[in-house]
Amino acid sequence: MNQTAADDNILLELRRVDLDVEGEPVARALSFRVRRGQTVCLLGPSGCGKTTTLRAIAGFQPVASGEILLNDRVVSSPDWLTPPEQRQLGMVFQDHALFPHLNVADNVTFGLRKLGRAQREGRARELLALVQLDGMEERFPHELSGGQQQRVALARALAPEPELVLLDEPFSSLDVDLREGLANQVHEIFRERGVTAVLVTHDQNEAFAMADQIGIMREGQIVQWDTPYNLYHEPVDRFVADFIGHGRFINGRLLDHDLLDTEVGVIQGNRAYGWPAGTEVDVLLRPDDVLPAPESELRARVVKKAFTGAETIYTLRLESGSEILSLFPSHHDHAIDEQVGIHIDAQHLVAFPRDDGLASGED
Repeated sequence: MNQTAADDNILLELRRVDLDVEGEPVARALSFRVRRGQTVCLLGPSGCGKTTTLRAIAGFQPVASGEILLNDRVVSSPDWLTPPEQRQLGMVFQDHALFPHLNVADNVTFGLRKLGRAQREGRARELLALVQLDGMEERFPHELSGGQQQRVALARALAPEPELVLLDEPFSSLDVDLREGLANQVHEIFRERGVTAVLVTHDQNEAFAMADQIGIMREGQIVQWDTPYNLYHEPVDRFVADFIGHGRFINGRLLDHDLLDTEVGVIQGNRAYGWPAGTEVDVLLRPDDVLPAPESELRARVVKKAFTGAETIYTLRLESGSEILSLFPSHHDHAIDEQVGIHIDAQHLVAFPRDDGLASGED
C-alpha cells in the first residue's frame, strides 16, 4: 500500500466495516480515520451500534466485511482477527472494573508485571498525580468515590502506554456535574500527553467536552462525521439536528435562495438553499437564536421556564401555537403566561424541506 506523508499520522482506520451479532446486522459500511493525538467519539442513541463498533476495534467482535487497521496494519478482516491483547490498547469501562482486593497502586500497575517493583511504583505515582489522586496509593476501591474510581481506571488504562485508548460510556454511572467535570479533565490529560482515543457515549455533553471529531450514528450507520461546531450549526439532516443540542422546528417557506418566510417573520439565511421558491420547509430555531427584546412587536407567551443560574431557558408559545426555546439572562425573570418580546438572530439558520421524511428523535 502506498503511503503519503499525511497517512503516516493515521493510527486507526475503518474501511467499510460491516458488523453482525448472532447473524443480525448491527452496523454497515463504517468508514473513518483517527489521527494520532486525536480524540474521536461515536455518539448516538441506545442500540445504534456504537458499542459493538468499539468492541470490533478492540478485537472482541469480528467483522462481517471490511477492514480495521492499526498503524496501517490489518487487525480485523473477515479472515483475520488479531487478538485484543496484541493490539496495544487501553480500555476504560462504564463500571470501572477495578479489583476490589487490590489497592489503588496495584490496580494501576496490574498489567505491568514485567517491570521491576521500583518502576511499577514510580509509574503508579506518576499516573495518580496526573489524575489528581496523589497520596491515595494505599487506598482500596471501596474507599473511593465513583469519580475517583473512574480516574483510577483511567490511570490503569494509561499505565502500559497504549497506542490507543478506548472508552465505553466511561462516565454514565456518575452524576451530571461530576460527569461533565471529569470529561473535561480527561480531555486535558489526553491533550497534554498526546493520547489517541475513541469514546463511545449517548451523552452529547461528554462528546462535546472531549472529542475533536464526532461520528453521529443512527441504525448502524454514521450519519455525519464532523467537528462539534459543525454538527451543531450545520447538521446534514433532521435526525442530527434533533439529536444535537436543543431547539424546535417551526413552519417556513422559501422566498428566495437564502430568504425564508416563517412564523416569526422573514429570516435571512446564512447560505444559499437549492430548493425552488415556494418550497415548504421546517426551520430549526436553537435557544440562542431567540433573544429577549422588550420593545419588539414579535411577542410570545411563557409556558415553561428552567432556571440554570446565569441563564433561564424559556419555552415560548407563538401566536400560531408553535413553541420555541429561548435563552434569557437570569435577571430577566418572567412569569408563566406572561407575554414577552423576542428578536430572532439566527446566525446559522438550519432548514429542511417539509417532505424530508426523516423521523426525528430516538431509534
